[in-house]
Amino acid sequence: MKILVTGAKGFVGRNLCAELNNIKEGKARCYGDLKIDAVYEYDIDSKPEELDVWCADCDFVFNLAGVNRPKEQSEFMQGNFGFASTLLDSLKKHGNKCPVMLSSSQQASLTGRFGNSEYGRSKKAGEDLFLQYQADTGAKVLIYRFPNLFGKWCRPNYNSAVATFCHNIARDLPIQVNDPTVELELLYIDDLVMEMVNALKGQEHRCEFDGLEVIPDEKGRYCHVPTTHKITLGKIVDLLHQFYEQPVTLNIPRIPGDSFEKKLYSTYLSYLPKEKVAYPLKMNVDQRGSFTELVHLHDCGQVSINISKPGITKGQHWHHSKWELFIVVKGHGLIQERKEGTDEIIEFEVSGDNIQAVHMLPGYTHNIINLSNTDDLVTVMYCNEIFNPDRPDTFFDPV
Repeated sequence: MKILVTGAKGFVGRNLCAELNNIKEGKARCYGDLKIDAVYEYDIDSKPEELDVWCADCDFVFNLAGVNRPKEQSEFMQGNFGFASTLLDSLKKHGNKCPVMLSSSQQASLTGRFGNSEYGRSKKAGEDLFLQYQADTGAKVLIYRFPNLFGKWCRPNYNSAVATFCHNIARDLPIQVNDPTVELELLYIDDLVMEMVNALKGQEHRCEFDGLEVIPDEKGRYCHVPTTHKITLGKIVDLLHQFYEQPVTLNIPRIPGDSFEKKLYSTYLSYLPKEKVAYPLKMNVDQRGSFTELVHLHDCGQVSINISKPGITKGQHWHHSKWELFIVVKGHGLIQERKEGTDEIIEFEVSGDNIQAVHMLPGYTHNIINLSNTDDLVTVMYCNEIFNPDRPDTFFDPV
């Protein structure tokens, strides 16, 4: 299969082409037997002759080209409707009836706040052109009305509030929120790209629209991405400030799989400037070695790094309910655990050459001993609770 992507250097185009090329090169194995032989990437700096050649050769077209921020309002129609006409004329010229996808917008509904949108009118004109093309040629047309988009590689200070907020907050620049209660419908770029691959496989999600409301319909004229997120501007900004503070608080917020929070955190990280990609951690150092907290996990405890000098024993305490995992990643050591009130001891010889996780059991006093006379012992430690100095649940007692 040979794929033509117009607007290939834009936000959606870059992400889509990256995944299509992953599939083509055999790097993405989650799409079954889908085979891609070529990805033709067309953008404003491409040659018109290339578009003509690719229109003759392609098996599927993703038309993502368009104008968002022109100098003159008239450029909306020229850039969105005009290029669509050129594309469809080229396909007609070569008798190529391959499926064609059109990237449209919610503004094409021309309802509510979009009722007088010049951009929306240009998108609606493009939709009508594609529907007529389908009627005239019998070619399959897939029209997607996208809501607000966000994700990596989106241009800040352009047409995405999320991109602007991420960029500015990451750089200690001001942001402006006039009304934090305003709700946005947001579509994450990876969800969009997944739907595009589904469309490529003939598994698009069809619908009709009632204003801005999506009405799923297997025979609908339009298409949609089934996973979007509705969230207020205030909530977005609050989350981004939590992410900003993470190098200080060490707190990783709750980010369940496929949640908006997870997608926003990934997006925020993609906007970090070089000087904030790495950040210092507080090392608690003494003659025995060091102990450094790495991250605090919301409701799930913390992860730390412990370094023990040669011959040093650490620990010698027990907990009522707190439990830990010790994972030696470098060096040679011995972990001992004794059930409180008994002489019952269990021991585990541990080494970075044979990595294993050892539970520190509640009600067992425990230690870790560096058996080497020359090398440090490095241990990753997970604890199910973040340390609370007011209720440490830690009691000294030698093993």
